[in-house]
Amino acid sequence: MAYENLALHIADGIARLRLTRPDRGNAIDARTLRELADACEAIGAAEGVVVVLIEADGADFCTGWEAATRDDIASRRGRVEEAAVVDPFGPLAALPVPVVAAVQGKVCSGGLELALCCDLRIAAEDARFSIPDVVERRMPLAGGTQRLPRVVGRGVATAMLLLGQELDAVAALRCGLVSRVVPREALSEEADAVARTIASRGPLALRYAKEAVQRGIELPLEQALRYEADISTILQSTRDRAEGVRAFFEKREPRFKGE
Repeated sequence: MAYENLALHIADGIARLRLTRPDRGNAIDARTLRELADACEAIGAAEGVVVVLIEADGADFCTGWEAATRDDIASRRGRVEEAAVVDPFGPLAALPVPVVAAVQGKVCSGGLELALCCDLRIAAEDARFSIPDVVERRMPLAGGTQRLPRVVGRGVATAMLLLGQELDAVAALRCGLVSRVVPREALSEEADAVARTIASRGPLALRYAKEAVQRGIELPLEQALRYEADISTILQSTRDRAEGVRAFFEKREPRFKGE
């Protein structure tokens, strides 16, 4: 697929995905959703991808939904059970590798829901987070009522949803919505450094850790601990684990192959 609203570049273990509609605030339309699904499929099929970095052109990361796309998704719910209707950002959330988002300006409605599908979020100091759908007499379309409280807790999520409360970057850092805040001019450099750090890790360990967090949070603690132990046992038998041990004793950088 030829992309118009996104750009995808894969190199050195990093898949760089960029929103490229700055003149529309990177608002999400039907084509953006199709391109995002296609890009996620391409990332999943590519060899050697260890981490995904999502960025956006312009002043705002994403201002939300295009009205026509929002209305179309809302009208189709209840009539069809397509994955694209139930979870529009499902292809991104389902990626097995870590996903990092670098956000600036407005991160609003569908834009916040998109960022919530990522594993780490790095914010510029000018970032503002909101999900005003309920205040505007609509329901969030892509997991806002579900992923948001899992990240920031019930109290903060409820205030954002029911009162339309906006969080600045400092408040987002305080509640765990973002992992770090940097000056706007340093955002790209910081995000790149984080992505490169992750890309230097063992691919299998990264995938297993992400899987353990995602699945474990839905399980009772006792079952989650057993799940973690099972994954740890599997990891111990991999070639990457043996390479990590050898590299430690030989005092060199490990050469992981995801095996």
